[in-house]
Amino acid sequence: MKLFVKKSLEQLMATPEEGASTLKRTLGAGNLIALGIGAIIGAGLFVRTAAAAGAHAGSAVTISFIIAAVGCAFAGLCYAEFASIIPIAGSAYTYAYATMGEIVAWIIGWALILEYALGAATVSISWSEYANNLLGHRIPFEWCHSPMESAIINGVTHSGIINLPALLILLLLSALLIKGTQESATVNAVIVFIKVAIVLVFIAIGWQFINPANHTPYLIPANAPPAILPDGTSYSYLPFFNHGWGGVLTGAGIVFFAFIGFDAVSTAAQEAKNPKRDMPIGILGSLVVCTILYILFSWVLTGVAPYQDFMRAGKEASVAYAISHYMQHYAWLSTLVTVAILAGFSSVILVMLLGQSRVFYTMSTDGLLPKVFSDLHPKFSTPYKSNMILFIFVGLFAAFLPASVAGDLTSIGTLFAFVLVCIGVMLLRKTDPDLVRPFKTPLVPLVPILGILICAAMILSLPLETQISALVWMIIGLIIYFGYSRGHSKLGNVADILPTATDFEKK
Repeated sequence: MKLFVKKSLEQLMATPEEGASTLKRTLGAGNLIALGIGAIIGAGLFVRTAAAAGAHAGSAVTISFIIAAVGCAFAGLCYAEFASIIPIAGSAYTYAYATMGEIVAWIIGWALILEYALGAATVSISWSEYANNLLGHRIPFEWCHSPMESAIINGVTHSGIINLPALLILLLLSALLIKGTQESATVNAVIVFIKVAIVLVFIAIGWQFINPANHTPYLIPANAPPAILPDGTSYSYLPFFNHGWGGVLTGAGIVFFAFIGFDAVSTAAQEAKNPKRDMPIGILGSLVVCTILYILFSWVLTGVAPYQDFMRAGKEASVAYAISHYMQHYAWLSTLVTVAILAGFSSVILVMLLGQSRVFYTMSTDGLLPKVFSDLHPKFSTPYKSNMILFIFVGLFAAFLPASVAGDLTSIGTLFAFVLVCIGVMLLRKTDPDLVRPFKTPLVPLVPILGILICAAMILSLPLETQISALVWMIIGLIIYFGYSRGHSKLGNVADILPTATDFEKK
């Protein structure tokens, strides 16, 4: 058996047509753009903006967003080319199978669990926190926190038992995904409309309260006075990465993760009506829309309040703080922002669960995972068993562990996928240069190389403990691969009689 056996493009394209038990093509370009926006605009817009501005970039966080968007665009262009060529569920896993072989495909499929499954769990925990805030903390501490968390409230120590709100939102969204992809896309579109509308309202109203002095100087100067933290200590802007262009670059690293999620659009390729046209539109269109919103939002936020205030107010409370202290008579807008954050969390969880189930569906059809993950509902044509299993797995994490446990694992899995997709585009250009490409990544190999360098730099910038944790995760994945997947691989067991992709669609 060959570890690096590749799945030919001819086989990949034939996969959706095998039998009647297939995913339905129900999504148009608008649905795909909404899926991308749903995955990208979460708490990152409200939390990452203030964190990057307050500690590193100041008002120039707008430039940080532009730099981060360019980095994402390099990977997005590569995703768009692959999605137009291979309109199959599975995202980076499928692309790696076609260009780098089975073992690499397995590794990236395993890494995507970090992005989608653990990402959904982490976001559901945050959803629980914000929901309880909106309800005035009426849910007792014990029933909205994990057993690993405790707090002293009014002099009494409380310990968590189970995070029920997190379980509830996961259950509702899992049930929605089982009901149907089109239904899920419709609900996601409604959520996206609500949260984008609230963001636009904040931009429109907040623009009137911009103080030009807050944008001067635009970059934090080295001699900027220290910011006072909530505990009374001071934060110095003197270090290179806390001011000037060094701060802008560090800010880009922080807000980069606010863009994570656009790749989830590619997991729905097998359910797109016209994937060769609509997938590039969905991937790149969602990136463009979100970048514009991020820049406008950060411009208004840093204009309304001085960047030092975001260190004093706390990351999660920064937007509400800016509204209450600098936008008189608009307290209701602070409540709307909380609603937007909850809506953002909900759509992120929905798209993450959708993406993970589709990756598992494809891995299962290849034999690398048990058949249960590719069993489709007889009426809804959705991988309902996979959604049920994912609910249990993600739910256990959300119910009994704090969000901090996941750390940056979600990001490292995503960045690893970006790197492999960029490599894959270059490999396919070399091995099959005459292949019909409805969408072509421009300036190859420059664009993929820049994507690789930027994403690799982001991986290296993550804490050492996160890198070690990701390595341990990969070792566990390899044990499963050699213990189960290698022996059950449909492609690996017939590697010697497979057709090549050389003559695929050169007409």
